[in-house]
Amino acid sequence: MSYKLQIIYEDEWIVVINKPQGLLVHRSSIARNTDEYALQILRNQLGYYVYPIHRLDRKTSGILMFAKEAEFVKHFQEILSHGNTLKTYFAIVRGFFPDEIDLNYPLRNSKGRIQEAETYFRCLKKVEIDIPSGNFQTSRYSLITAQPKTGRMHQIRKHLNHLRHPIIGDRPHGCNKQNKLFLEKWGIKEMFLHAENLSFMHPFLKKNLDIKAERPEIFRQITEKLGLLEN
Repeated sequence: MSYKLQIIYEDEWIVVINKPQGLLVHRSSIARNTDEYALQILRNQLGYYVYPIHRLDRKTSGILMFAKEAEFVKHFQEILSHGNTLKTYFAIVRGFFPDEIDLNYPLRNSKGRIQEAETYFRCLKKVEIDIPSGNFQTSRYSLITAQPKTGRMHQIRKHLNHLRHPIIGDRPHGCNKQNKLFLEKWGIKEMFLHAENLSFMHPFLKKNLDIKAERPEIFRQITEKLGLLEN
C-alpha cells in the first residue's frame, strides 16, 4: 500500500502527521514484513530529512511528530516529558468501563525492568448490543479516553488489559474472542486506539499548541455501528 501522509500541523521546527493504522514509524527488526515506514514516506513527500520526536505503535493511529532538524528533537522530547503536556487517546474496549480511574500500575519493559506507569482513563459512553459473546447473550463495549502520564511501551494497552477492559483488535494484550467476533461479523481486524489530541508548550514559539488528528474512517464506522457515538 502506498500512503500520502496527512500533515495536520507544520512550522519551521516540526511537522505533525495523522499516522494511519498499520504503518510503522521507522524500520524495525521486529517487523520485517514491510518496506514502508512513516519516516521514509514523509521524507520522500517533503523532499528533505525529518527526525522522529516520539513513537506510536504500528497498530495505533493518530498524532506523530517529527523535527525538521536533528538538534530540535531533544527540545520537543523534553517538553513532551513534562507533566503539563496532555496526550489524549480514544479507544473502544470490552465491557462496561468505570466512569473514571487513575491507574498507577508498574510495567515490565523488554529488558525485564519494572517501571512506574500511570494512566488516567475516562468513560465517554457504554453500550450493550444483542450479539452473543462466549457464555453471554449480549456484548458490552465502552468508548473511553486515556491520558498517559508516563511514556512506557504499550502502556495504555497493557493497563487496559490489566483492568480487564482490553482494546478491541489488540494483540497480544487483547481478547481473542472479541477480536475473532469483530473479524467474523464485520471483517474488522484493526485495533481501536487513536492518538487524537496533543496539547503542549512549544519550546521555540513559547506558546501552547493544541493539535488534533481525526479518527480513521473505520473507527468512526464501528463507533456508529455499535451505538457509541458521543452525545
